Order: sequence, then C-alpha cells, then structure tokens
Amino acid sequence: MEREITFIVNRSEIAAGTRGASMGPDAIFTAARSTNNPFFSRFKIAFLPDKNQMLDVPTSHQFAKRIDGLLEVFDSVSTAVDSSLNLGQFPIVLAGDHGSAGGTIAGIKKHFPEKRIGVIWIDAHGDLHTPYTTPSGNMHGMPLAVSLGEDNLPCAKNTVPNDTMELWEKLKNCGYEGAKILAEDLVFIGVRDTETEEDELMNRLKIKRFSVEEVQAKGADTIAGLVLDYLEKCDILYVSFDVDSMDPIATSFGTGTPVKNGLMPKQAKQLLKLFGESSKTVCMEFVEVNPCLDDKRNRMGEVAFEILENVVEHILD
Repeated sequence: MEREITFIVNRSEIAAGTRGASMGPDAIFTAARSTNNPFFSRFKIAFLPDKNQMLDVPTSHQFAKRIDGLLEVFDSVSTAVDSSLNLGQFPIVLAGDHGSAGGTIAGIKKHFPEKRIGVIWIDAHGDLHTPYTTPSGNMHGMPLAVSLGEDNLPCAKNTVPNDTMELWEKLKNCGYEGAKILAEDLVFIGVRDTETEEDELMNRLKIKRFSVEEVQAKGADTIAGLVLDYLEKCDILYVSFDVDSMDPIATSFGTGTPVKNGLMPKQAKQLLKLFGESSKTVCMEFVEVNPCLDDKRNRMGEVAFEILENVVEHILD
C-alpha cells in the first residue's frame, strides 16, 4: 500500500541566532518552481502559523530566548504531526530553524504513546543544550534535550530565572508528559561542532554517533545499515535532516551555522533514501535552509529539494 505524504510547513525561526531560516521552506519551493517542476502539486501542504513577530521585540528570557513563543510553536507543530498521523499520512516537516523539532517528536509520541521512537539526527550540531548550559540562549540548540527531558544539571553554568524554568518544564511536557525518547534510541550522523557541556552529556548518556569520517570510510549504505541495526528495538523512526550536516563548500553557506568538513550531498541523499525506505520510518524533517546567507543564490534550497524529491520517491515506492 502506497504511503500518503503530506507536507507540514513551519516557518518559525524564533529559536535561531541568525535571521532568514523562515524563508527556508520557500527556498525549497522556489527550487522546484524555477525548473517548472510540479512536484509539490502532488501533495497536501499544511502551513502553520508562526511567532516570528516576536523577533521584533527584545526577549526577557536570556537563557532560553523566546521560549514563550516556542511553546506555542511546539503545540502547533505537535498537533499538526499528530493529526497527520491520525489520518494515516506520512508527514514531512519543512521547518525554518531546528528548534521546533522537539515539537515534531512530541507529536509523534502523542500519536504513538506506547511505542519506542528511534531518532536519526543528521546534523553538524548536537542540539543538546539546556537553559542551564547554553552559551547563547538560542533554542535551536536545545530540541533534543527537550525531547529527552534532560536538564544536564551536572554541567550547569547559568542561573536560570524561575519564569524561564517554568516555561522550560512546560516545553518538556508539551504534547506528551515526560520524556519522548530514550538516549539509547538516539543516533547522531555528522555531528562535529559541539560544546563541552554537550560532549559530557553525550558521553554520560552513551549516545551513539557516526562521524563524517566514518560515512566517508564505510559508505552511506553501510552506515545506514548500522544505524537501522542499532535502532532495531525501536518500533518507529523519525529522521531529522539539518542541511548544515553537509559540507558548505560542496553545497553553499546558505544555513545559519555552517560547519566545514561535512557530508557530501550525495551521501546525505543516499542516507535519507535508505531511511525513507524503512517501513519503520513515520516522519521526516528538513530544516535550516537560509537563503539570506546563501553565497550561491539559492543553491542550498536546490540541494535540499533534490534530496527531498529523491527520498519522497523512495518513501512512495
């Protein structure tokens, strides 16, 4: 039976440290339209409201910037993902920044409360910070800590005000009360730019990692197989793809926090293809395309669309 795909477009960029990620989904749409490709006409597309107007005023939450707005974004995203799954659809989220991915995971857990969710996080960054450890306060560096229900207090360096702490607790319990995933059900691919607090948490929780060098040495096919084997005990899978996992020289600098020595687009394409073919995969997400920072016009949007179009064909196959 062919899976029915629906796109959920979330233009929120309130968790990012740079501006422009809100235009990322449209950059992907533009990549298709610039070649008269009718790809998106084949699918249902749901556009979610955002809170990007909050960027026009100062935030009162130094260690969790705009967390009050992000809580609303989480609720919107988790509800949309849950609703899509309720209809038997395969949701693909096209998001601005990566901060709202915790809402996506919350929506999956809300729909599958009894199932173990395996998370495949393809990214240059660990996104494991909390208000207690963050060096910037930018919440696109925190979605996995939210999903794990983790404060990382052993590495705390910030004195977090009570009002921020209260919102952080609400964020961790949005959509589904408590942790959504287990550390043993999380796999990193391509992570290479982390802070000490994240490294210590990764080591303490024994989070599985596959480096760019391992992908290059063993090949995308082998790494995908190792990931799926590692997550064998999980009932379902969610794949989160941040375009900064790719090498900016091979793509462009059209993302908020580019990091050199990343995956080649061909490797990312093959990984997502293989994960999309798995019958356990129930949701995917593409994030952090930023055309405002693109040094090659809309190259990052074009690369992201090429990968997206390919994975969709294999999900439907």
